[in-house]
Amino acid sequence: MFIDTHTHFYDEWLLPDAEAAVQRALEAGVGKMIQADIDSHERPAMWEIGDRHPGVIFEMLGLYPGSVTADSWRDELDRVFALAKEKADAVVAIGEIGLDYHEGKEYAAQQKEVLRAQLELAARMDLPVNIHLRDAWEDFFAVLKDYTHLHLRGDLHCFTSSYEVYELANRYGDFSVGIGGVVTFKNAGIAKVLERIPMEKILLETDAPYLAPVPHRGQRNESALLPLVAAKVADIKGLSIGEVETITTRNAEKLFGI
Repeated sequence: MFIDTHTHFYDEWLLPDAEAAVQRALEAGVGKMIQADIDSHERPAMWEIGDRHPGVIFEMLGLYPGSVTADSWRDELDRVFALAKEKADAVVAIGEIGLDYHEGKEYAAQQKEVLRAQLELAARMDLPVNIHLRDAWEDFFAVLKDYTHLHLRGDLHCFTSSYEVYELANRYGDFSVGIGGVVTFKNAGIAKVLERIPMEKILLETDAPYLAPVPHRGQRNESALLPLVAAKVADIKGLSIGEVETITTRNAEKLFGI
């Protein structure tokens, strides 16, 4: 059994076909899937899909950095904290949270405040964090360094950075890397980096419906395509796909408690 540690069945691109996509994933050997939270607008659909598939689909809870805007972020964060109490037993991670400056740094201060609050929430709930980062590593490490005493654990979603970044993250906490379709892209730098990262620190993910692996690049992604990612990881690490399946599943079950 494979575990997709980051997917979005509720995304508008995938939602109309969500039920069939879940079945295709199960048929492909993907037995568990974790949905990453975005904000209150998409969250109801996320919970509804998860409720229809207990023991198969699991949920994170968190405010995505791209949803942090000047007029609504405090209300959105309050909703996260309220749900943390209401659904504490149903949440397997705080995520996806982090920093995203790809569209600019207009809300950088607000994003960092939201990140700090959610890191503290994860520590209080004894949950892992699922970290989204884009063009913001320096600020992320400045925040993370302040929370070394919390002994945070989690994974760096859609990891495509350097081995040095991986090492630095693990100075301040216990972090795995989420590897998805990008690793199959031609000349993907993460393939070389992955050679140095221990298998015990590798998780598989799709980020569906985005970042479909080769030969489906540019098409809609879904959890059923996760074995293609596993096959590439197996090739990079010199292992069988069965070994990658066993190790990454064990890693995910341990980190997320599923």
